[in-house]
Amino acid sequence: GLSANKGTFMLIFLSSNMNRGAKMNSADTGFMLICSAMVLFMTPGLSLFYGGFVRRKNVLNTIMMSTLMIGLAIVMWVAFGYSLSFGGNHFGIIGDFRNAFFNGIGSKPGSYSDSIPAYVYAAFQMMFAIITPALISGAVAERMKFKAYFIFMALWSIIVYYPMAHMVWGQGGFLASIGAVDFAGGNVVHISSGFSALVLCILLGKRKGYDTQSYRTHNIPMIAIGAFVLLFGWFGFNAGSALKADGLAAHAFITTAVSAGAAMLSWIIIEWKHNGTPSLVGAVTGIVAGLVAITPGAGFVPVWAALIIGALVSPLCYFFISVVKKHFGYDDALDAFGCHGIGGVWGGIATGLFAQKSINPIAQWDGLVFGETRLILAQVISILVTIVVAIVGTLICAGVTRVFTPLKTNKREEDIGLDSSEHGESGYPSFNGLD
Repeated sequence: GLSANKGTFMLIFLSSNMNRGAKMNSADTGFMLICSAMVLFMTPGLSLFYGGFVRRKNVLNTIMMSTLMIGLAIVMWVAFGYSLSFGGNHFGIIGDFRNAFFNGIGSKPGSYSDSIPAYVYAAFQMMFAIITPALISGAVAERMKFKAYFIFMALWSIIVYYPMAHMVWGQGGFLASIGAVDFAGGNVVHISSGFSALVLCILLGKRKGYDTQSYRTHNIPMIAIGAFVLLFGWFGFNAGSALKADGLAAHAFITTAVSAGAAMLSWIIIEWKHNGTPSLVGAVTGIVAGLVAITPGAGFVPVWAALIIGALVSPLCYFFISVVKKHFGYDDALDAFGCHGIGGVWGGIATGLFAQKSINPIAQWDGLVFGETRLILAQVISILVTIVVAIVGTLICAGVTRVFTPLKTNKREEDIGLDSSEHGESGYPSFNGLD
């Protein structure tokens, strides 16, 4: 009897592993793990990119704002963030707590991935939850109290990011149900963070002397290194959103490169004409703008359309950064809104213009240039919903944060720099000049 039971157990075990092997794909799993690591690496890249733009006395604080999200977002994601984004469905807006602390998430494929472990899908999405709030820090650099930033980002993840992730990518999500598409985070990542950044920087107020002083970048090589890290990681960001090592991933990889290249050239030409000389800061800013713009459509639009998307995003972002911001006087310190908010809106609209069902059948309709109107309408609705969620959510988060601490540092703290006042450190301890 014992021998028979042992034999039965072995048959069940072998059958289980055969079924598991039929669904699991080692190549897809390895590819997605690498892409997840690449997206995680983007957050340190962002910290350097932003850190190089600010003055010496605020560089550590700016880097710390991105660094914080690696810890805060991971803990929140495992505890309840993943579950609220992808566990269950309530009114197409939010999930529930069925997968809290990764309950029910394991090494077998889940409902969102048929060839990779559910752990890998959750890990890949976790990296997006890390970098998205960190993008907002660019708008409030050099003047937001770190305690306020900590509380605000925790609240923003719950009130804005998790609902947006569910509405766009979750099963039964509202925006997905109306036919809107977002391949890698135009709505979820860039528009949400960009418009939240605009609202928060207005609530926070301007830096001291903003209208009279010149705020110059302190370390251009640091900016370039950060941008190059972002460029590298973005291929995991976009190609990985195919969730498989297949032709769609390859397509997203190519459109990502094409848009980034076109946007960089476009930005250089604009600067050359406007200022007389092209700059390295402008070139890498153009790269980032092109990456932002292609994100929602990377796996939906043809390669030739990526050229158009990249070439047109630079003049749009340049106009908002150099003209609109100056006209209205808001202190978007590192142009989080001008680059991510505006670039994300253009990318979402461009997806509605150029998407093709033949590239990715997740799109229910072709884009407007191919004679169909339903997709562009769905895209516009999804963009407007995202903007409303971002604005209202930011106002709520800022209001709650103010109950516990002021949002902005005082004049003395701003004068001595946030590295010293908020962290008791100095990025350049041997530097004794004026800043």
